[in-house]
Amino acid sequence: MSSPIVQPNDVPHPVRQSVSGDMVPDRLGRPLRDLRISVTDRCNFRCVYCMPKQVFGKDFRFIPHSGMLSFEEVARLSRLLVSMGVEKIRLTGGEPLLRRHIERLVGMLSQLETPDGCPVDVTLTTNGSLLAKKARTLFDAGLRRITVSLDALDDAVFMKMNDVGVGVSDVMNGIEAALAAGFSPVKVNTVVKKGMNESEILPLARHFRNTPVIVRFIEYMDVGSSNDWTNRQVVPAARIVQTIHAEMPLEPVEPHYRGETASRWRYRDGGGEIGVIASVTQAFCRDCTRLRLSTDGKLYKCLFATEGFDMRQLLRNGTSDIELAAAMAALWRQRDNRYSELRGQGLPPTERKIEMSYIGG
Repeated sequence: MSSPIVQPNDVPHPVRQSVSGDMVPDRLGRPLRDLRISVTDRCNFRCVYCMPKQVFGKDFRFIPHSGMLSFEEVARLSRLLVSMGVEKIRLTGGEPLLRRHIERLVGMLSQLETPDGCPVDVTLTTNGSLLAKKARTLFDAGLRRITVSLDALDDAVFMKMNDVGVGVSDVMNGIEAALAAGFSPVKVNTVVKKGMNESEILPLARHFRNTPVIVRFIEYMDVGSSNDWTNRQVVPAARIVQTIHAEMPLEPVEPHYRGETASRWRYRDGGGEIGVIASVTQAFCRDCTRLRLSTDGKLYKCLFATEGFDMRQLLRNGTSDIELAAAMAALWRQRDNRYSELRGQGLPPTERKIEMSYIGG
């Protein structure tokens, strides 16, 4: 028999929630609102900023299937975290569409509701190469929003970025399939790395203007320890906005909610909007409400973390829901992470960080 979902009054003090479902905030007063789940550490791309071939080559050892959390284990932790304040769940990887029967997990998570009866917002980020085959089944399983990574429209530039020879048409077909299936909104994430694809900023903005697709340009970040990041490779978000604004005038838009990662800008002529994610030049740590669950069941309090808290061992040792909730609440209460903010103040970076492909972007 499966364990019952923890309700607010089931969790003993000091983990007990308020009527609204709010958990005790972390040390900087940030509530828990977002859960990002890496369902696999594997990917069919070798993007230079995430899984470069010189590290993630043919001899790299990925997590065996037995070491991954099962869908039932993921759903159990997700139910508990929703009861503790999580309102949004994003499935990531690696490439999440490589996880077999991912639609089943989508269906399980899409049934979750917050303590006040609101459906949990479930979304997924993909490189789009398999999306044309998966869009309809994902939508039928309950997914309604999706984000596709696309770093260039030019085939040569795109292939240089993904480093496996996949062409733009595969991803564009996935985007079209997502729109046809009914996804709304469809977002496109573009990591901008100086010297590689900054020339693609305007082509991408032009292409998706006056369409239902929202492009979000992301500053190249020092995630993990394998991408040889330096600050000189960053194209600042302000310059990205200026580049687009010079041709297609923009104006700022208020964020949808506290902690939204992207700053929003809309075209003045009504042609839609773009976003920019500036975690290097304009750190937003103070509003970060995200907790990350890795493929093998570790909880990470920051994208730039050096270590995680092992929930898999607790799950497989017969730990009760109340004990699991108490452990996760204690982890969140201790959270004081603000890596990007400290980096911006000139403090030395952490020498060894967890790779993005392991905990999701």
